[in-house]
Amino acid sequence: MLVEPYAYRLGGHHQHALVALARARRGTVVIAPNGIARQTAAALREARAEVVAGGAGVRARVLLRAAGLLARLSWAGQRLLRSRRWPVAVRRSPHQITLLARCLVEAAALRTVRRRCPETAGVVILSASEALHGAAALLGGLGHVRFVHELVTTEDTPVRLLGRLARRGERRVTVLCPTAAVRDQVTTLFPQLTCGVRVFAVDDGMRLTDGERDGGREAFSIPPAEAVVCLVGGWWPHKDITVIDRALARLAEPLHVIVTGHPLDHQVLARWQNLPNIRLHAEPGALSEPVLRLVYAAADAALVARHTGVGKESGLVMDTARYGVPLIVSDHDPHLTAQLKDQPWARIFSAGDPASLAGVLTDLVHRPFGLPGPGAAKVLDMWGAAEQAAFLTRTARALKLNSPGKSGKGDRGC
Repeated sequence: MLVEPYAYRLGGHHQHALVALARARRGTVVIAPNGIARQTAAALREARAEVVAGGAGVRARVLLRAAGLLARLSWAGQRLLRSRRWPVAVRRSPHQITLLARCLVEAAALRTVRRRCPETAGVVILSASEALHGAAALLGGLGHVRFVHELVTTEDTPVRLLGRLARRGERRVTVLCPTAAVRDQVTTLFPQLTCGVRVFAVDDGMRLTDGERDGGREAFSIPPAEAVVCLVGGWWPHKDITVIDRALARLAEPLHVIVTGHPLDHQVLARWQNLPNIRLHAEPGALSEPVLRLVYAAADAALVARHTGVGKESGLVMDTARYGVPLIVSDHDPHLTAQLKDQPWARIFSAGDPASLAGVLTDLVHRPFGLPGPGAAKVLDMWGAAEQAAFLTRTARALKLNSPGKSGKGDRGC
């Protein structure tokens, strides 16, 4: 059984993996405790997956209501306390409430699993919170495998105390991290957790076709001979938009730039719109999978710029490998740089250096880069959907068999 708290969002890294895994293993049950986007639900139905949106049972519904109240309280607190005149501990308090809310959502999903399929062979939370791992297992009454993608915030004293009270629940949890950097952060904070490294993204083998590439150019009214770079996804703090801004201002050659996602900085977009050599195509907001494929199909390369030290998995980098799109990426992560440095379809620029990025973009204008081959996914340690589904099933089943008081007899899978 798969739990995806972010299934309500449209498109993206998390939703693609969810659908790909469901297609790879027919009969998968998907729990979407916060609801599910219509397009994702339709894709899961086509994959013959059973979808449970919300919670099943009184306990699950109570936990979800409590989580909703805490989420609203956190949102109000973040707005009220966003000024830097407040002490750091005070400004962090709403984010601590968010950790509690996410824990309750996960617990509600696990309670729903127990209600709908009590003899399930194993449960995987695909997008889990970075804290309160044991508390989620105890409140949900079920051991599970959980993917922790990044550490946005850590436990402060009150939440840490709650985590310690639920420490015994950590024996019923296996944490998977997409990179060694995230794994090291998790094990430093939670040394008693069983923690491993496994790339989250999956390769579904659905590479872009020549017809899609032609159609992408037509969709954005871009002539075939003109260079295009795409910038996909919201402008979050770990992304270095400043270096892109300064690099584009340096260009002496014409370049089309397709920008999609949310949130975006519209003042920066307006500045790019007025640059003499930039042809901006902006598509704000989340995109469905078909539209996202058009964006990548239109591009000669995808651009990923991050701040030095960011070590979490980049869904955008993984997208280029599985779609077959050349990549321009900063050297923010030494491990990622080592993987890509000898690949003809990847160009690496110095993180935070606009001159370095401008040079790579100029090269793209003069000569298109090579396309990633079928083996590009393996370069990034990405597995096929069937392989990933089999691994998660084995890991979840082994955890259940080894859980205290569990014999594993009678598991029928679900």
